[in-house]
Formats: sequence, C-alpha cells, structure tokens
Amino acid sequence: MATLKLTIFKAKVLKDGRHKIRIAVCHKHETAYIITNFIIDHESQFKNGQVVKRPDASILNTKLRNLLNEYQEELDSIKNQAAYSCSQLRNILVKRQSIQNENSFQSVCKWYEEELRENGSYKYAEMLERNRRYFTEFTKGEFPLSNITPEIIEGYSKFLRKQKKVGETTNGIMMRNTKTIINRGIKKRMVIYEVHPFIDFSISAAPIRELDISIESFNKIRLSDPKERRMKIARDLFCLSFYLGGINLIDLLQIDFRKPELEYVRTKVKNTTNGTMTIKISIPPIAQEIAGRWINRNTGLLDFGYKFSYDNFVRYITRLLKSLAKELGVTEKVVYYSARKSFAQYASEIGIPDGIIDYCLGHSDKSKGVIRYYTKVRQKQADMAISRVIDYVNNPEKYKEYIELRSDIMMMRG
Repeated sequence: MATLKLTIFKAKVLKDGRHKIRIAVCHKHETAYIITNFIIDHESQFKNGQVVKRPDASILNTKLRNLLNEYQEELDSIKNQAAYSCSQLRNILVKRQSIQNENSFQSVCKWYEEELRENGSYKYAEMLERNRRYFTEFTKGEFPLSNITPEIIEGYSKFLRKQKKVGETTNGIMMRNTKTIINRGIKKRMVIYEVHPFIDFSISAAPIRELDISIESFNKIRLSDPKERRMKIARDLFCLSFYLGGINLIDLLQIDFRKPELEYVRTKVKNTTNGTMTIKISIPPIAQEIAGRWINRNTGLLDFGYKFSYDNFVRYITRLLKSLAKELGVTEKVVYYSARKSFAQYASEIGIPDGIIDYCLGHSDKSKGVIRYYTKVRQKQADMAISRVIDYVNNPEKYKEYIELRSDIMMMRG
C-alpha cells in the first residue's frame, strides 16, 4: 500500500539557497516526489514533516496538511495500487491535481491582462505582465493564489530589491499590482484567506509626479511653429489634451470631432468602480481648429496616417515632445501627460473649484473615501472652467493680481 509524507530533498537546493517542500510517494520500496509550491528559506525551517521557525509556520502547516489530505484522498481512490509502479502512481496523482493550478496567481493575472487589452489599457496590461514574470521567477513556476501568505509577500518584495535591483518607486508599483491581482482573486471568489497576504505589508506611496510646466513653457509649445510635420503632430496632440480638460491620449484618439461636444468614459477606469462616470464637455473653438488639421472626414477621428500600435505611438509622441521642448529651450520635463497636469495646476491657481477640476479630469475624491457625484457638476460649469483656463494661458498678466491675493488669503487661513 502506497503512503504519502511531507519532506524536503536536502540535495535539491534552489539557486538562492531555499528549498521546495515535496510530497514523498512511497511504494514498493521506491520513492517518487511531487514538488509543491511551498518554499522555505533554509532546511532548518522544516522538521518532522512540519514547517518551523517561521512567523507563518502555522498557516503553512495548515495549507500543507490540506494539500496532503487532498493527495491522500486521490490515492485512496486508486483501485489495485499494486498494479502500478511508484512513478506511475506519482504521475496519476499529479495529473489529477493539475486542476489546482487553474486558480494560480499567474492565471488570474493573465485573464486580467487580456481584459485590459480588450478595453485599450495596454500600458497597464504591460505593467501587470512584467510583474507576473518577476513573480513567476520568484516562485519558480505557477503558484496557487491560496498558497500566498504574508511571508511570501515579504519575500517577493525583498526579491525585487535584491535580485531585480528595482528602486523603491518601482517596488511600490509592483507590490501594488500584486495586491490588485490577489484582491481580484478574492472578488471573483477564486480564493478565501483567513489572513490577507498584505495584512502586515506597507506599500510605499507613489511619489507625486511633478510633470506640470510653467505657463511660459506651455506658451512656447503652444505658439511654436515647427517645420517638421511630425513635430506639428506632437504639438497639436499636446495642446488638444490641454484644451479638452487634460484628456488622456487613448481617449483623445477615439473622439469624433464632427460633433460639437465630446462625451466619454475614461478608458483607464472602465473596469473599475468609477467605470460609469461620463465626462461631457463642449469642444472649444481652438480645439476644433487644431483637430480640423488632422481629422478624417469619414470617421471624425484624428488620423495622422500612421500604422503604429497604440503603445508604439505613445513612445513616438513622447520622444517628439522631448525633442520639441529641447528645441524651444524648455528646461522642464515635457511628456504628453504634462498637458493634463498643467491644466489641473492652472485651474487650481485661478480658483476653479476642486469638484469641477475633478470632473474635467475624470478623477474621484479618494481623500474622503468616496466618489463625488459628478452628475451634480453641470457640463456648463466644466465648459466655463476650461474657457477660463484657456483665457489664463492667453492672458496670464490679467490674473496675476488675483492669484497673488488668493495666495495671501490661503496663507492667512494657515
């Protein structure tokens, strides 16, 4: 009669010195091994078939007992075991348990990546794919969601810093993406945790990207007259984003400029709790004029004659804006996103209420833990705000005294 037990193979050490816990299948004086996804840092952390000397030892031992019981049930269901060799029994057990990998971290991540790409969120999908590769490298293969513990999360963060040499910002982004996949698994009822893997893990806050530029720099770009067609495209896309309330490029490329108004849901939030939020604004005359240079008369969409994928087009425009800024003597970092940041900054400077700025940008008020009810912000208010910001960049001196007075009042309020 075959038997099963938990063990480690001291001679089989991973490159980083860790050990994978195995299930030994003993039959007919032979032993074959089933490799699990549970890993310990050193052989001293495993004794008498149990994990020891680890903060998560109790959790791991419970999971290992459950796994061993599952294999035992499968083994008990095999009739006439004597007819099989040890290796054959091991292969039967592995095959029957392969379904467990359907709810692995990697499979959940792949499903989400595909969903994001279908909805145009290519950049975010790329970030998740990179994180999935690193996590797979850390776990040495497919790793069940149910096996992820706080210790695994701590270990992965250390792996990113020491092995992949990522900085704090990138580490924070990748750990945040890891948490997203785990929470998605929980939401889809693919896994239930007694203790959430991130219960003790603190993710570093993402630093605020200082990508807004001065009005002087914005006007240099706005009023520039580059000779090259490609530079004109970069300039016009930058200005269109600004004049349309900081619209993201992926959304801008889907706007029908034959209509006097644009109405859209940000691609970035379509599959989130903010996904039903619709932004509706009138297209300012200056934006209509710019779009008219590049519009496809049949579709109403911007058409530059390029056959780039979206991701490659983003990189192309980024390079062009960098070159244009350098050519114009703009010392700040300029990317497409700078138009969005600058719109928000200028709007705030001239006293546009936060709620209206958020409506134009498609933001939620996360600081209060709730989403503002954007339907209460009328389109007319957003149109007036955009018109006022445009007037500000056209006539900055007109607002100078007001901005100084407002700044003094804010300082007095403390």
